[in-house]
Amino acid sequence: MDNAPLSTWPWEKLGSYKYLLYGPFHARLIYSMIWEKIQNPRWCLHILLLCALRGLIHQLWFSYCNMLFLTRNCRILQQGIDFKQIDREWHWDNFIILQAFMASMALLSFPFLENLPLWNTKGIMCCIVLHVGISEPLYYWFHRLLHTQYFFSRYHSLHHASIVTQPFTAGMATLLEHLMMGVIMGIPILGTWLYGHGSISLIYGYILVFDFLRCMGHSNVEIIPHVLFQIFPLLKYFLYTPTYHSLHHTEMNTNFCLFMPLYDSIWKTINTKSWDIHERTSSGKNERIADFVFLAHLVDIMAALHSPFFFRSLSSHKFSFKLFLIPMWPFLFLLMNLSWVLHTTFVAGFYNLRGRLHQTWIVPRYGFQYFLPFAKEGINKVIEEAILEADRMGVKVISLAALNKKSIKEGNINESLNGGGAMYVKKHPNLRVRVVHGNTLTAAVILHEIPQDVNQVFLTGATSKLGRAISLYLSRKKIRVLMLTQSTERFESIRREAPIDCQKFLVQVTKYQAAQNCKTWILGKWCTPREQSWAPAGTHFHQFVVPQVLEFRRDCTYGKLAALRLPQDVQGLGYCEYTMERGVIHACHAGGIVHLLEGWTHHETGAIDVDQIDVAWTAALTHGFKPV
Repeated sequence: MDNAPLSTWPWEKLGSYKYLLYGPFHARLIYSMIWEKIQNPRWCLHILLLCALRGLIHQLWFSYCNMLFLTRNCRILQQGIDFKQIDREWHWDNFIILQAFMASMALLSFPFLENLPLWNTKGIMCCIVLHVGISEPLYYWFHRLLHTQYFFSRYHSLHHASIVTQPFTAGMATLLEHLMMGVIMGIPILGTWLYGHGSISLIYGYILVFDFLRCMGHSNVEIIPHVLFQIFPLLKYFLYTPTYHSLHHTEMNTNFCLFMPLYDSIWKTINTKSWDIHERTSSGKNERIADFVFLAHLVDIMAALHSPFFFRSLSSHKFSFKLFLIPMWPFLFLLMNLSWVLHTTFVAGFYNLRGRLHQTWIVPRYGFQYFLPFAKEGINKVIEEAILEADRMGVKVISLAALNKKSIKEGNINESLNGGGAMYVKKHPNLRVRVVHGNTLTAAVILHEIPQDVNQVFLTGATSKLGRAISLYLSRKKIRVLMLTQSTERFESIRREAPIDCQKFLVQVTKYQAAQNCKTWILGKWCTPREQSWAPAGTHFHQFVVPQVLEFRRDCTYGKLAALRLPQDVQGLGYCEYTMERGVIHACHAGGIVHLLEGWTHHETGAIDVDQIDVAWTAALTHGFKPV
């Protein structure tokens, strides 16, 4: 394909710097407004506005299609969009830049286009006639040409590399294809002007409707009800559907039309299954029940933008704060306040692993809200309803993320949300869905990160579920554990659980100064820069605290939250889990998956069974999970 004429973009090597190509339009606009004293907007302003609106249409369609809580019942193909497809379609908007320059060339060739009226009613009918009579059949035969062996292998195969389409797929094509698409779009616009009925509103309307229909066809979500075609039978020949075009991507020798199946019908290339599949898909009963659910929650206001239905450029990479997101803060703050009225979880993402559907459900609560005493009951109710809903649906395993299983007991503080899910299992003893906190595998990941020659560690959050399990496990390995806790009662309770000959390895400390000679710190509690200063140079900070501590010490190293890389045969994964790299998930998430793959029938709630730590680790490695 790279060797074929007009198969690559001239600015391909510019990457994101390609947007500098809009610079001449901005420069011309500023020059005309300041030095030429022109009051009416120049055409370069209209070009820039159209480019922005076209990008917005694609983005809004992308957001809608990925709002699985609205669209999952009407998805046509159930597979997800993976990172490979996302990267391939990253520069989907090349055609907008191209057609901006094509428009500027048309304006230079026909300068009287600048004097078009705002509105002309006759132009609408004229544009429709030209589109139906010229653009539609021209596109049809050009599309048929692209499916011949020569053109398909050199040009059109790039577009068809995406079996499961999304709105951005509509723009993913070669330079030659989009040059022709620009001509096809230009015919009704220029033709209407030649007939004397052109207008500014017509140009805006035609181009934006054109893009809207292209995005709709590639959305992989059926939004047109089949009953509409039953009431108006002929309409199905004048308006295609997402199902209709999806069939073209799965069975490529049919359904070639632009927007009107009439031409497929005339030239006998219509897929006979189109209407039957459309009827089934548009019924809203096309949902597949998940086998596994990871019940996550929102972290903070800005991190909400990392949801898969906001921006692909954010969700497909690990989350990090970016300055250009600051203007969206008021909108996100409003969204956070609106979340208080939501009392049900929503589906945020999914992927497939070994024939099983895995979904991520989100509790609409932010991290700080879990620490508000008056919010505890409401949050527990939302989580409980999610577990009961999963049970009714037939989900096999539901895994609780981070704060959804919060249980903290330290000193005089006794703050427990649901005891690691134990409350729900006790309240509903007949649950078929297995409730899993996943902390057994989290403990295993943390423990296997500790070098084998270590003989002493310093542990904060020592009396939490994870702290207890880590302490007991290390004591069995004859490793001395300095357990930071103010509660002698809690410490003694944990020490009594250890074998008699191992109890001496558990030591209670009450100050950070006690660890000033220990180079292995395990942080299960937030640690301030001042507290970190007691660690000796060369210390490595392991951590299971959420959020992670600030990396204050330059002479020390910091580990990340316990995580594992998914097996290589995962399919349809196209989003990152918060601050994790691509294909990496939190260990508690992985723990739930291992529970499913192993077919374990017990609930994993409450205290961690120390005897199961090595079992969970071995099972995870057996199923293809890899340490990060």
